Amino acid sequence: MSANTLTGLIPTLYRAANKVAREQLGFIGAVYQDSDVAQVAKDQVIRYPIVSTRSAADITPAATGPDPSGETVTYGDMTISKERSITFPWTGNEQASIRQVYGDVLQQQFEQHMRTLVNEIESDLFTAAKQNASRAYGTAGTTPFATAGDMTDFAQVRKILVDNGTPTSDLQLVLNTTASAQLLGKQSSLFKVNEAGNAEFLREANLGKVMQMNLRESGQIVSHTKGTGASYLLNNASGYAVGSTTFAVDTGSGTILAGDILTNTKTSRDTNKYVVGTALSGSSLSINKPGNLVAWVDNDPVAVGNNYTGNFAFDRNAIHLLTRVPMMPDGGDSAEDVVLVTDPYSGLTFQVALYRQRRQVSYEVGIAWGVKAVKSEYIATLLG
Repeated sequence: MSANTLTGLIPTLYRAANKVAREQLGFIGAVYQDSDVAQVAKDQVIRYPIVSTRSAADITPAATGPDPSGETVTYGDMTISKERSITFPWTGNEQASIRQVYGDVLQQQFEQHMRTLVNEIESDLFTAAKQNASRAYGTAGTTPFATAGDMTDFAQVRKILVDNGTPTSDLQLVLNTTASAQLLGKQSSLFKVNEAGNAEFLREANLGKVMQMNLRESGQIVSHTKGTGASYLLNNASGYAVGSTTFAVDTGSGTILAGDILTNTKTSRDTNKYVVGTALSGSSLSINKPGNLVAWVDNDPVAVGNNYTGNFAFDRNAIHLLTRVPMMPDGGDSAEDVVLVTDPYSGLTFQVALYRQRRQVSYEVGIAWGVKAVKSEYIATLLG
């Protein structure tokens, strides 16, 4: 029996991959991708360095060179946390019953199953962005870009990133489909050829780039349902200095969830909208870095914002996606043949395996991945 039984399917597999790739141009295309983890086992820790900031000092003439103090380079951890596949069988009788259209049906099966896996990865990236954003701008429940010619929503979400020190060379803004539709419908100045410089926005719905942010669209952004928390007060006699991320609360009731929008509602204390990174547990919760921008005081009331459907601005390197194909044991398993199909648009590589069984064959489409937001300061939410 031939050792290359999948060779004839390669054109079919690539047609399926190309079609799926064109439908997925949201988070996957916007984040940092690392596929160079082929030898990493599932749940094995992968570490990346984190260099801290240092204070500047005056330059003072002296007889000898400077004697700087050392610094500790810390690290963060992430893993390949998921190995997922979809397997589907064909018996000889089934193949014979649709012989004339079998090739088309097989292509559509590969297409649908790769789409399912891509959507899972896209959804994980959305969750990472939602739960790790630094702050938010906008009104929950109100779709942005509602006023024609008003670029405030772009400017303010970009301001959060700039104020946090985010590099502006590779900014991304991933929109949910409702916000994207409103943008296409309302912001006519973006597709007037004499103002935009080209017709791509109008003719091709190519969102392009606005205020240094590459605009993208994701179908996996869903509404965030807020926690039920109410009437909570800060509980720390010393208060909380600027840059604090963990807060004790008391007197209130209900839940405060990761991804909730938290505000200090003491009159004129702080108008920023912070994103909860760690849900309330044991009377303590955390917001994401860089923490509060204004000092908070004991017994200040804090409130949870309304339900929202987010849009997410970030630097590409703020969110990492690790991918590889699922591990095979040394010498392989019982698969008759295995091929790798790389999506040329997103860079994702799928493993396709053929298993010959009793009077049937089974195909498996698989991929392994891990997702982590590594720099919350470089992520911001535009509420919708």
